Amino acid sequence: MAELLTNLARRRTVLLASLLSVGMAATACSAPGEDRSSAPKSDAAVKTDLGTAPITLEMYAETGFPLAKALADEFSKQHSNVTFNIREDQFTVIVENAPRVMASDNSPDIIRLPTMVDLVKDDLLKNLDPYFTAYGWDKFPASQLMQLRVGENTRGTGSLYGMGLGYSVTGVFYNKKLAAQVGMTQPPATVADFEQLLAKAKTAGVQPIMQFNKNTAGINFPHQALQNQFGDPTQVADWIFQKPGATFDTPAALKATQTIQKWAQAGYFPKDANAIDYAGMVGEFQKGNGLFMFNGDWESANLDKGMPGNVGFFLFPTEAPGGKHVAMSAPNTFGVSAKAKNPDAAAFFLNWVHTNDKAREIAVTVGGSSPGGPSDLPVPAAAPNTVLAETLKASQQLGAENGAVDFTANATGGIFAAAITPEMQKLVAGQQTPEGYVKAVQAEYAKELSR
Repeated sequence: MAELLTNLARRRTVLLASLLSVGMAATACSAPGEDRSSAPKSDAAVKTDLGTAPITLEMYAETGFPLAKALADEFSKQHSNVTFNIREDQFTVIVENAPRVMASDNSPDIIRLPTMVDLVKDDLLKNLDPYFTAYGWDKFPASQLMQLRVGENTRGTGSLYGMGLGYSVTGVFYNKKLAAQVGMTQPPATVADFEQLLAKAKTAGVQPIMQFNKNTAGINFPHQALQNQFGDPTQVADWIFQKPGATFDTPAALKATQTIQKWAQAGYFPKDANAIDYAGMVGEFQKGNGLFMFNGDWESANLDKGMPGNVGFFLFPTEAPGGKHVAMSAPNTFGVSAKAKNPDAAAFFLNWVHTNDKAREIAVTVGGSSPGGPSDLPVPAAAPNTVLAETLKASQQLGAENGAVDFTANATGGIFAAAITPEMQKLVAGQQTPEGYVKAVQAEYAKELSR
């Protein structure tokens, strides 16, 4: 899932302001639209001149998400001396492979990051602070990069170790024809309203939620959406950032898990959710087999093509009327390997992604998300009456409400594959209790932090 969703890191003391917000407070130093990817800057430790000698950049990316390749192809068009060799794997495979791959003599230059703390601790990720200075990344909104910083065994502060290829927001896509069929005239305002629509869909013979849960726990999307609303999202952020004393075993997490169990028992998820992978979920949703789908804006462009005019999007509703929205929102995080053969060229590419006009356009049209970068650069406009326009609007709304939260899947290097996915699969299959799920996830978390 676009990086499969995976990764993010956000929040500070409260939730960090949305990385997606275009109008975030940051000073600007150059004219809107200016391409600063090749601006001459000097730094004693790094080289910002790409040069003309042939370069092959090795990239390890997440399968199923075309943004990385689209950006690489455009970069090579503009810089003919640079070619990319791209390897792709599913997110869970990258989680397992990243430490070994990055420690090898054939380490990629640019890699999709499943998490950062462990990789930094093992000296496998390159510290990007010299490039932050050389390229003037201080002109980016500070909150945009906060989740990409790692301090003393924690995230959110310290040195910069990653950059985003697009900055995504998650929420709920819906089929407009099916919505009309069940009497939905506007997005639900509360969790209770949402549950009423689920019940109406089930009664009408419409699959309420099309969600995958094979290989990676796609049902973790609605689970965290509920968890974010049932308690203080700062607690979720603290846990993801590995703040001392933070725990997953909270009333909010338990209530969210109980709700997921209730939804599964009511048939709101497909009976064979554990046999449906991400591509299968999207395909079924496009066929009209599902009123709702929890997913991210990276799928917007694809849905506009597959079901034009028939898909909408909204941020998951609040528990109480009039509350502030909270949503998993993160960059499609990439970093530079400590053993990269071409670290300066890799950093040049990451800067270009944020500052080049065409690259920013690709982030929107292909990635379906905000391109990030300096706050004085405009976000390319999406076509009117498209779901892409709706997701971009939602990202701005989330930024205004200061509600961006990282994915719980990014809490540690192995938590998603070792605990969240298998335990969620057992939960929806009736083989795990909500109490058991919460405790199993926390136990794996504590185990990993003790290593």
